[in-house]
Amino acid sequence: MPQADLKRSTLSGPLLLNAPHRAMFFVGAILLIAGVTWWLGVLAAVWRGWAFVAQPLPVGWMHGVVMQYAVLPPFIMGFLLTVFPRWLNTAPVPRRVYAAVFSLILGGTACLFISICGLPSALPFGLGAMLLGWMVAIAILGTHLHRQQWKDVWAKSAWLALVIGACGLAMILTASLGGPIGWVPAANHLATFGLLLPVYFTVAHRMVPFFSSNAIKGYTVVRPLASLVAVWVLSLGHLGFELLDAPAWRWIADVPMAALLFWQWLAWQPWKASRPGLLLVLYIALAWLPVSIGFYAIDSVHQMVSGVGSRALAPLHALTIGFFSAMLVAMVTRVTQGHSGRPLTMGVIPWLAFVGIQLATLVRVLAEYAALPLLWYISAASLWLLAMAPWVLRALWIYLTPRRDGAPG
Repeated sequence: MPQADLKRSTLSGPLLLNAPHRAMFFVGAILLIAGVTWWLGVLAAVWRGWAFVAQPLPVGWMHGVVMQYAVLPPFIMGFLLTVFPRWLNTAPVPRRVYAAVFSLILGGTACLFISICGLPSALPFGLGAMLLGWMVAIAILGTHLHRQQWKDVWAKSAWLALVIGACGLAMILTASLGGPIGWVPAANHLATFGLLLPVYFTVAHRMVPFFSSNAIKGYTVVRPLASLVAVWVLSLGHLGFELLDAPAWRWIADVPMAALLFWQWLAWQPWKASRPGLLLVLYIALAWLPVSIGFYAIDSVHQMVSGVGSRALAPLHALTIGFFSAMLVAMVTRVTQGHSGRPLTMGVIPWLAFVGIQLATLVRVLAEYAALPLLWYISAASLWLLAMAPWVLRALWIYLTPRRDGAPG
């Protein structure tokens, strides 16, 4: 398409569907702001004693559902629908397929947000549409894996994480239709340690050494299959202790996992990654992974020795904000820059978002040890929102406008 025609198509639907990452990142970016804005409203209502609209599920559990099943997965699916054909050397995902995933996820998450904003009965419709979108994505990615005879270990790992996530989403849907309500917190644990941690680590395991070797002269690639398998086993072990309500025994999985993740981080030679900025932020985000699992291990040992109740929300937010959110900014900025014909650099707005996330993480972790934590919770959410809003607005504009270099996609 000529550049003039591309410019005339700005803000059009077809342009948004020019590539899987455009459509899915667009949804995810909107949900990032919507999810945290809603949660900040919940916290403010509790603080000021305001009446709050009825929720379809207990509000704390719903926070986990929103952030882990609605906000982050569109980014994951957009990335995987883009890179699977490249990893596997297969044809690109057909437009009609990723458009279907986009439509179902968009419609489903819209219903989900309608349900938490005053119409609880909309929740099953939203979860059903979201689940159908997940199944379409799983089916097409599985088809690509089948064509490659299931040989690529990273593709298999990411696909398995999506399958586990779909199981968790199905559990929440069942609970919303009158099934066991206890399936909701179980599904949230499943999302953290069966979907998000494995898929994030899988992508890092493949891509961080690749990016580093391209940017650092004399870099040694270290990404043994054993470390990927071990993280899977230990993450599922942690999940098992959570589901068995045995937090005092989590250290059995968490101690070796923290040690392994710290070793892997060092094996990737972070001291060599001071520049470029897009590489540095990956390593800073990755540092939160062993730190957060180490916090989990300390919490578990402390509970076993003292019998004092767990403060697992501190390591949980070190993991979800410090690692998941920071890595999201690092990876999505790289993909957005490269796939829009822009230079692979961290600009001012991405840097502000990334630094803001680091501050929000520290505030949210320290909140668990404060005498009056509610204001700390509000401060952390406000910091996160202030840091991310300009980044999101910039990203939305990029997804709705043609590539700068006039190339398709």
